[in-house]
Amino acid sequence: MTSDPASSEPHRILSIQSSVAYGHVGNSAATFPLMRRGIEVWPVYTVHFSNNTGYESWRGPMLTASDVLEVVRGIDDRGVLGSCDAVLSGYQGGEDVGAAILEAVRLVKDRNPAAIYCCDPVLGDVDRGIYVRPSIPEFMSSTVVPAADVITPNQFELGLLTGLPTGSLNEVLTAAEAARDLGPGAVLVTSVTTPDDLDSVSMVLVDHSGGWRVTTPLIPQTFTGAGDLTAAVFLGGLLQHGRDAAAEALAETAAVAYGVLSLTRARGARELQLVAAQDEIASPSRSFPVVRIR
Repeated sequence: MTSDPASSEPHRILSIQSSVAYGHVGNSAATFPLMRRGIEVWPVYTVHFSNNTGYESWRGPMLTASDVLEVVRGIDDRGVLGSCDAVLSGYQGGEDVGAAILEAVRLVKDRNPAAIYCCDPVLGDVDRGIYVRPSIPEFMSSTVVPAADVITPNQFELGLLTGLPTGSLNEVLTAAEAARDLGPGAVLVTSVTTPDDLDSVSMVLVDHSGGWRVTTPLIPQTFTGAGDLTAAVFLGGLLQHGRDAAAEALAETAAVAYGVLSLTRARGARELQLVAAQDEIASPSRSFPVVRIR
């Protein structure tokens, strides 16, 4: 059931991710959309760069694992972690930061056992290949993913996590089930394309209720930060509708993502146009059917 923001306290997410001053990736892609959809966000930064690293240069500091934990412990000092409903994480530059995030998750769940952990296991994509340290995929699959309640890999990352092929829809489903066997209850696979349908892109969700797919027209552009946006909106939907209504959260996520990306494309922009697309974030103009596939 959807919560009514006007009559109840908003859900709260502790989001531990990168941040950029210019553009929208990591927390810079997650915070505004979540707040626009009525969810309180406590952003904790792992880096604070001038811009995303897809540009030819960037500047700014990388925070240490102890820095990350100090901020989380400072929040705990306020006595509010018990009201935190979820932890969201994205890019993890090293095992030390990953361990700090897991410690933050442990602390939040100690304060609120009902809290959930959503991990976007950022490893790479089909266009760029792996763009994290060589040790990170194994660390993700062996240590981080088993601690997560929800993961949101793209099609390429799902294959890295499971070691299984993901070229067809059936292979994606099989690999997603294998990912669930690692620990998380729900696996949302993003950016799914298949050779028999090159004009569309899908999201595939596998959880305890079965398998679900939502398909949108393919927008011919690479969007940095789209995965961060998607993970955030999906987690927000799970909190607002309940974990047993994941298909409903999936439908909303697809609609929001398509609205933001299509407007960004129409403006000829490189960075996500979150402010211009804020009405699409709050109330998308298009919807797409969610189909049971298993």
